[in-house]
Amino acid sequence: MRESELLEHIYRRSEGLAGASPDLVVGPGDDCAVLRQPGGGLLLLTVDQLLGGVHYKPGTPVDSIARKAVARSVSDIAAMGGTPRWALATALLPGNYPHADELFDRMAHWATRWGCPLIGGDIGSGPGELHLTVTIGGEAHPDRGPVLRSGVKPGDLLCVSGPLGGAFESGHHLDFEPRVELGRRLCDTLESDLHAMIDLSDGLGRDGARVARASGVRLVIDAEKIPRRDGVDSWRNAAGDGEDYELLVAIAPGRNLPEGLIEIGEAAEGSPGCEIIDSGEKIDAGEMGWDH
Repeated sequence: MRESELLEHIYRRSEGLAGASPDLVVGPGDDCAVLRQPGGGLLLLTVDQLLGGVHYKPGTPVDSIARKAVARSVSDIAAMGGTPRWALATALLPGNYPHADELFDRMAHWATRWGCPLIGGDIGSGPGELHLTVTIGGEAHPDRGPVLRSGVKPGDLLCVSGPLGGAFESGHHLDFEPRVELGRRLCDTLESDLHAMIDLSDGLGRDGARVARASGVRLVIDAEKIPRRDGVDSWRNAAGDGEDYELLVAIAPGRNLPEGLIEIGEAAEGSPGCEIIDSGEKIDAGEMGWDH
């Protein structure tokens, strides 16, 4: 079973969770779960994993491994317009792993750097590659609230927060900066006209299709407008390489384009999906990207 198929199964299975937990606002299917806090406000929760040989190559410096492990989950908080507050981590270490102290020191450093100190976790050892998970709790924007994937409306402007493609070749997948500050600023300035966001981990095509399905709209993207990272020759690579961790943003029509965003298309009525227009040809981009 592919990752996308398993995720769809999990989403269907989880449809009744809100009835089972009165504090649950958003369950599986978005960048974070959202829970009501007893004292008011909304708690954001996300967890992500980092697999050796999948998310980084052999020989990657320990600091870069630690940084990416934390940054992936921070990026999920950014995609909801939230603020990270604390982190938990688990590690499955290979037998006789010689860099454990350095690894956890650097994970603690990066967690503190992004405002979510590492407050606990669990450690085990076993065969195979290094395997890390990082859970982060954060706060939703106090005025706008959490920005979901499901809020896109026909006519919305579609934007991204930076160039795409070539993340592995360039090293961007190890040194990207989660867009926490931008996400909060968009909530501040656009308020309810900020309709949806997602962080692009699996690729513009695949993640765009997820937003489209959640919102019940069609995303129509102009191939010529997709910004490419240096060395990326094709819009197909920009849309499908993944590991970009830029934000895909939907904004109400008529608003001025905020600083830090690049317009790439618009949302339309139609069968939910993501299509890219190249010289007049409509190309289904929903399968462009990572699917483990």
